[in-house]
Amino acid sequence: MREIKATELQENPFTLFQQKWALVSAGTKEKCNTMTVSWGGVGVFWNKNVATIYIRPQRYTKEFIDAQETFSISVLPEDYRKALQYCGAHSGRETQDKFEAAGLTKAFDGDTPYVEEAEMVFVCRKLCEGDIDPATFSDGEYDGMFYPEKDYHRYYIAEILKVMVR
Repeated sequence: MREIKATELQENPFTLFQQKWALVSAGTKEKCNTMTVSWGGVGVFWNKNVATIYIRPQRYTKEFIDAQETFSISVLPEDYRKALQYCGAHSGRETQDKFEAAGLTKAFDGDTPYVEEAEMVFVCRKLCEGDIDPATFSDGEYDGMFYPEKDYHRYYIAEILKVMVR
């Protein structure tokens, strides 16, 4: 992989998460986990290039994101769709190594885990986080539609420290 500036990205930000999906990985070299995300975005916050992700409170990977300063977002080619589906449907609590179980290779940028097979990787440092509050919804329909279990996402806004592409 080669490093590029975030401003050199040619990727459509609307297809990046919603259509391609991605894997968010966090933890340490000793223990880490990954999960599929399909809600998120990239943009500018506090004059920094950022990525925003949304994680439900029961997700195992959230524990790793909360415990570390950094995490990665790995965008995989279409032929890894089954691995993305596996990582979205199975918890790392159920298996010793979710990367291996999904047929993926763990790699590290410093101490931040990412997926070696990715076509693009964002290495991110948390700047700001908070919980989605249903009292702020402009339409009450969203609460029942997206949160029947009342498991409101936590959002993370993170500075993009590095972008790597194939």
